Amino acid sequence: MAKRLQFQKLLLLGMLLIAAFAGLGYRLVDIQYLRHDELSAKAESNTKREFVFAPRRGEILDIKGNVLATSTTAKTICADPSLMNDRQADIVARALAPLLQVNDRALYQRLANRTRITDKGRTNLIHYVRLEQRVPVETWQKIQDTMTNLSFGVDEKKLSKLEQPAYRALHQKSIFAEDYPIRVYPNQTLAAHVLGYAQTQDADVNGDTVSEIVGLDGIERTMDDKLSGAAGWRLTETDPRGRELVALRQQDLGARNGLNVVLTIDSVVQGMLEKALADAMEEHTPISVSGIVVRPRTGEILAMATLPNFNPNNPGAALPDARRDRVISDVVEPGSTFKVVVVSGALNDHVINLDDMFDCENGHFAFAGRILHDHEAYGLLSSKGIITKSSNIGAAKIGIKLGENRLYDYITSYGFGTRTELPLPGEVSGIVHPVKDWSKVSIAQIPMGQGIAVTRLQMIMAMCAIANGGVLMRPMLIDHLEDEDGNVVVRYAPRAVRRTTDLSAAKQMVEALKTVVSPEGTAAKAAMEHYTVAGKTGTAQKAENGQYTRKYVASFIGFFPADDPQLCISIVLDEPKEGYYGGQVAGPVFKDVAEQAANYLDIKPDIEDKPAAPSVIAQAGDSPQPKTPGRMQ
Repeated sequence: MAKRLQFQKLLLLGMLLIAAFAGLGYRLVDIQYLRHDELSAKAESNTKREFVFAPRRGEILDIKGNVLATSTTAKTICADPSLMNDRQADIVARALAPLLQVNDRALYQRLANRTRITDKGRTNLIHYVRLEQRVPVETWQKIQDTMTNLSFGVDEKKLSKLEQPAYRALHQKSIFAEDYPIRVYPNQTLAAHVLGYAQTQDADVNGDTVSEIVGLDGIERTMDDKLSGAAGWRLTETDPRGRELVALRQQDLGARNGLNVVLTIDSVVQGMLEKALADAMEEHTPISVSGIVVRPRTGEILAMATLPNFNPNNPGAALPDARRDRVISDVVEPGSTFKVVVVSGALNDHVINLDDMFDCENGHFAFAGRILHDHEAYGLLSSKGIITKSSNIGAAKIGIKLGENRLYDYITSYGFGTRTELPLPGEVSGIVHPVKDWSKVSIAQIPMGQGIAVTRLQMIMAMCAIANGGVLMRPMLIDHLEDEDGNVVVRYAPRAVRRTTDLSAAKQMVEALKTVVSPEGTAAKAAMEHYTVAGKTGTAQKAENGQYTRKYVASFIGFFPADDPQLCISIVLDEPKEGYYGGQVAGPVFKDVAEQAANYLDIKPDIEDKPAAPSVIAQAGDSPQPKTPGRMQ
């Protein structure tokens, strides 16, 4: 009986062992085979860590190497709430709230919330909370000092060996910081519309959240991929406490910093232009005033500005209108500056020469059921005189003689109706209707700058083509890209778009444009003492709801020295309140910028002796069309 009982016990024990080994075997199969991928990945996530390194954004420099946009580093203050209890969270919140300039109760709520519910319904501890961004490094140092010296009412010497690590972690690891890159524009509003602005945003890099700067407008946006660089990372194993094991690093790829973008902009010339525009803004109180300075032979833009502007360090403080780059995004009827297109085209086709005479009808010309007006009652004027006096009727008659199709050809050849491809966002193509959509009077209106809409950049590039012997250049804003050591990676060369007229026609046009700044011309106030200027005024009447108003866009575009052009400058005022003729309000601004730039750039004068003082005559004006509000008669 006893042996039987022992046998039963042994059998039961054997069955239990068999069941245990069977269960263990199943568990091993489950772990090693059925759930191998899942558990392997989980184990790897516990022992491996990827460190992501954000690249440094490249700088934007002017042509002389002066910094226009750069980056600096602030701090994002973070917390690990799992390392503190409610009482400790309250103490930390009260200590740090004044430094972070936040409410201590709100800060406590963020530190006390230590769990979250996952999508699968699990409750997990929260190990990471962002408390404040854009915190200065100096403030972070104060926070570190505060946490080091913070007393939680505990004598550390009396803590057990098991309690001491947690207490040290509370002081050293519960509050930590991450780098927070910030874009800085040291010259404040200088060249704001060219530079644009950037913003720090969170980006997901291989599952890690990294703060990076992203361009939102201007060069910052169009060259964002070149400025941004590429993130680096390090894949390594960690010990049970999360410390990196250097010997077990598996991948280590450093960040590639962004390239520097070197502009054609000269910050000194840019400053001269913006100061002159600000003075004009104060004197004439227009809606806006814009200016551009270009090298005609290369298309390099040395300065480009529009007021009102904004501070890219804080773009949100400005109204949307102030952030808009009117030089490329706004279109206006060009007015009399457009006469250079029809006259140069007619000269190129040998339809006219500079001495041909036209009857300007004493200021009233009936055509296609409309009455065209001049600002003065001109009789006979030569082709050159039509430019000198800015006669609308004379330009209309030249346009009629040239013909619709050829006029349209020259309009498109000069680049109107297409974007210039300037590397800035927001550029528009303007409005150029095909000939089939022209009205009967269009052939007379367009030569005087009506019935067509252009950007300020298109208009100055057309004038640059005349200064450049009839060759239209693509505007240049970027000179080259370089790495952080100053090595040139990409250099951009000037690009010719097309020939608009032959050299002879361009030279004849220059001769006519020289007379505009003479005492008999419409822009005597734009004349320079030591340089021969060639240019054209514009006084475009603004249309609203299909009718012309008493609101004007005044402009002057000129280049100098006329026979060896080094600079071409455009000045445009939208609705000036004190005077509205281009020669009166825009001409003096041109002269101011031109003389300062010529001195700074050491441009050789072509007039050695000071000319005799001109006789006092009435200032001629452009011909805003029509002279009275209402539809053209």
